[in-house]
Amino acid sequence: MSLPVIPAPTTTTTSDETFTLSGESGVAVQSPELAGPAALFVREVRLDTGLTLVPPVIRDAATVPPDATPAAVTVLISDEGLGDIPSAAGVRADGNDVDERHGLEITSEGVRVWGPTPEAVHRGLTSLRQLITAHLQDGTAVLPAARIVDGPRFAWRGLSLDVVRTFHAPAEVRRVIDMLALYKLNVLHLHLTDDQGWRVEVPTRPELTRVGAAGAIGDRPGGYYRTHELAELVAYAADRYVTVVPEIDMPGHTSAVFTAYPELAPAELRTIDLGNGNAIPLNALEPGRPETWAFVEDVLDAVVPQFPQSAYVHIGGDEAWGMADEDHAAFVDKAAALVRARGKRVVGWQEIARANLGPDDVAQYWISIDLDAADAGNGPVPPEDLLPILVEHLRKAKGDAPKALAAGARLIASPTTWLYFDRPHGDASSDPEQEEARKRLGLEFYGPATLRDGLDWDPVEDTPGVTSTDQLAGVEAAIWCETITGPDDLEVLLLPRLPGAAEKGWSHQTQTDWPMYAARLAEQSPAWRTRGWTWLKSTEVDWK
Repeated sequence: MSLPVIPAPTTTTTSDETFTLSGESGVAVQSPELAGPAALFVREVRLDTGLTLVPPVIRDAATVPPDATPAAVTVLISDEGLGDIPSAAGVRADGNDVDERHGLEITSEGVRVWGPTPEAVHRGLTSLRQLITAHLQDGTAVLPAARIVDGPRFAWRGLSLDVVRTFHAPAEVRRVIDMLALYKLNVLHLHLTDDQGWRVEVPTRPELTRVGAAGAIGDRPGGYYRTHELAELVAYAADRYVTVVPEIDMPGHTSAVFTAYPELAPAELRTIDLGNGNAIPLNALEPGRPETWAFVEDVLDAVVPQFPQSAYVHIGGDEAWGMADEDHAAFVDKAAALVRARGKRVVGWQEIARANLGPDDVAQYWISIDLDAADAGNGPVPPEDLLPILVEHLRKAKGDAPKALAAGARLIASPTTWLYFDRPHGDASSDPEQEEARKRLGLEFYGPATLRDGLDWDPVEDTPGVTSTDQLAGVEAAIWCETITGPDDLEVLLLPRLPGAAEKGWSHQTQTDWPMYAARLAEQSPAWRTRGWTWLKSTEVDWK
């Protein structure tokens, strides 16, 4: 029997017995360090289902009275039976070496969840949350007897969230963090700066938020995260074992910087008119100017301390159109050195491989567009005015991943083809209002993608130059907000795609059986409905 758990567990055995959880069921933890994960589990079960379990208590197995009522759910630190589960490949965004392998056992006598670390126990409790959602009826959950022994394939499993083209308030970011945690994703990569706005405070550069944060794409309202708001988001994520990684995109994508501080801009600002009211800037921070580096240092000095859990700073490095190759490489080299000097590691989009990377660096592979197919008329065609620049950029991009690997750096697999969630939905929706939204959501240039498309690939097999899991840091989806006007738009592009990205980052299965996955996915919708999340009601899934 396939259990309705996403991502798919490494090993599962089941039997015909059951165990019932109700509002009278309690949770016992066998060491104080598990009190936090257990309390969070009880809270999240209530939010997922409405079922309120008895608050957890600490019960040391050696001091439990013989006549004590057994807890329905027991959580403990143990590595029992985990030796056959492979350790995760890659690197974690927090830079730590944390074992996430865990066990979950349901018998007619009760439920037991264990792992060698609190985070591992949290992952096991997350699987239990999903099982409770799937089996809840009339206020009780009749759980099938089962034993799950599980662990992730990759250490870095995340989502890159664009908060620039559309500014997402802290409450919506917390909803996204909740989605990540439900599917064992452990990285939120915040794309904090771009041409359309600047979203993080830099006290020594107040115009970045006073002027640079004033707007977003088109006429959408701007905004930025106050220092205390970011601290709260980072802590909220950490409580759910999600690391927030900041991105300061440079040397390109810096129009908001030049609006705030015109003295940093090139002498001549250039753009390409796309003929639809939009233009693409061809301007970048110039590496030969001392004021450029004074600015970069000010930004790093302000941003790095706001993300204490992250071992990495994302320096962008992408699409520096109009910039000479040698200037781009020089900028990336110096920016990376400044990040390292502040005790952090470097991650950037794949174009940073055109500079000098080292074994501790990470390049984010994203350009999976088939240029030859586009040239032949068999793929999406970009706007005419952009085509020459894009063709040159895509041809250079073919060498990025191999060059990064040759330098000993790892890759994050974020291919546009499978993990860019700003692609239009290829599945129809059973909701007529969503069908109208589907016509405007996602960039037409990428072409539509179905939920099944998002599962029809493998991070190792489909990343150029990669032959083993050890060459990858992990897997990260991305959501860009050109067409997203608010929270509902954001969520309908994230869900139900996000669980598929989690499947690819966590599960050791290199191929996903679509009918079985669709059945597991269908069981997720009661929790989404209870939480008020918006999702595309794909006609390809028999939602519960």
